[in-house]
Amino acid sequence: MTELLYEDLTAKVRQSAFEVHEYFRNGFLEKVYENALAYKLKKQSINCEQQVPLKVYFEDQVVVGEYIADLVVENKIIIELKTAENLDKIHFAQVKNYLKATGYRLGLLINFGKITLEFKRIII
Repeated sequence: MTELLYEDLTAKVRQSAFEVHEYFRNGFLEKVYENALAYKLKKQSINCEQQVPLKVYFEDQVVVGEYIADLVVENKIIIELKTAENLDKIHFAQVKNYLKATGYRLGLLINFGKITLEFKRIII
C-alpha cells in the first residue's frame, strides 16, 4: 500500500476539522472555523500559523504578489478553509497557486459550508 504524503499529520488535521464541524455544524463565518481548527491543532502540540503571507516571486526573485493562507501546519501543509455551498474550480486553483508560489507539496481544501464536511487533498 502506498503511503500518502504527510499521512499522519493529514489524519490529525482531518480529525480536528471533523470535530470542529461536529461542534459548530455549518453556518458560521470562516474565521470561526479557522480559529477553532487552529486551537484544536495547537492543543495537540501541532505547529499551526494563521493568516500566513505567501510571497509570489518572478524571475530575479522580484516579489510580484502575495497570497494569504488561512493556515500553515508544521511548515508542510497549506490549509484553505471555505464556508461555501459548493467547492468550485476557483477554490482548487487557489490552493494550487499557493502551492506553486511556496514550493509546498500538499494543500488541504476544507469546506465547512455544507451539512457534511468536505475535505480535499491537493498535491503538486
